[in-house]
Amino acid sequence: MLHLSVWVFLFSLPFLLRPYMNNAQARSHDSQSSVALLRYIINDLIFIGFFYLNSGWLVPRLIYQRKYKQYAVAIVGCFIVILVFGWFIFFKVFNSPDFNLPGHVLFNFFFFLFFLAGSTAYCLIKDRINSERMTHEKETENLKTELSFLRSQVSPHFMFNIMNNMVALARKRSESLEPSLIKLSSLLRYMLYETEEKVSLQREVEYLQSYIDLQKQRFGENVSIRSCMEKIDKSYEIEPMLLIPFVENAFKHGGSFVTKVPGSDLVVYNAAEINIDLAAEKNELRFIVKNRYNENTTETKDKTSGIGLTNVKRRLDLLYRHRHSLQIEKKDGWFITSLQITLD
Repeated sequence: MLHLSVWVFLFSLPFLLRPYMNNAQARSHDSQSSVALLRYIINDLIFIGFFYLNSGWLVPRLIYQRKYKQYAVAIVGCFIVILVFGWFIFFKVFNSPDFNLPGHVLFNFFFFLFFLAGSTAYCLIKDRINSERMTHEKETENLKTELSFLRSQVSPHFMFNIMNNMVALARKRSESLEPSLIKLSSLLRYMLYETEEKVSLQREVEYLQSYIDLQKQRFGENVSIRSCMEKIDKSYEIEPMLLIPFVENAFKHGGSFVTKVPGSDLVVYNAAEINIDLAAEKNELRFIVKNRYNENTTETKDKTSGIGLTNVKRRLDLLYRHRHSLQIEKKDGWFITSLQITLD
């Protein structure tokens, strides 16, 4: 319908502009006759056919294949066919006595150039748009695939720690095992069924708090944890499981450690200290995780660590490009991770 509308408008221009032409006396009776109108329509259909022939077959098959000589021959051949067909229409069909060969060639030459340029430009623009759309669809599909892969890697990292907690509680025959299993069941439900799309920030905070509670059971008095995650001024949405790797990293690298006393075989036991702050105000999320560390210590961390932060950095680049700031630094015995995200 769009093409039809454009053609009707284009070839109606001579009739639409005729009342505004200054030389009204130049109109002949033949130009207004039904025969002339029919001849005009047939001539238009010929050029429309050339337009689609060039854009749909000649350019893709010859220009795109770098067959420039064949294309030049084809174009010259099309022009000759159009001239011969126009002559046939004048003489054999309408028996026009006033046929002017030089005028016929000159008129059709400029008309031919116009349609040649228009059809070539149309083909190039159309193929460029299709190519960009396909590239965008491919990038979107690759993004979804990569995000699914990165998200799937976060879950095993988290599960290694939690299952170790459950094993430790079972060996101690602790009464905390049952409530811990209930919390674990809630966490698994969140990970499996609520992480396909964005989730509420409050739900993500509940997930983090449950994880922290399970870790407190694991470490007991060997870790000092301070968390403040209540400064949220309204309902926000966030990508699921985006913040948990920072907390995991704090527990893994900031867990209890021992320090060897210089010049002796004595060691000093050091309790872990972890601070977690989360605030979301005026569409800005601020998340800071701090844990004590000592470079001259033997850490009792999980040997399976190290797959979380790399993934979360990549996810941030994919999901919040130009809308996040992540700083990781070591200062005065603290390992500090500071994340800021502009929320929707």
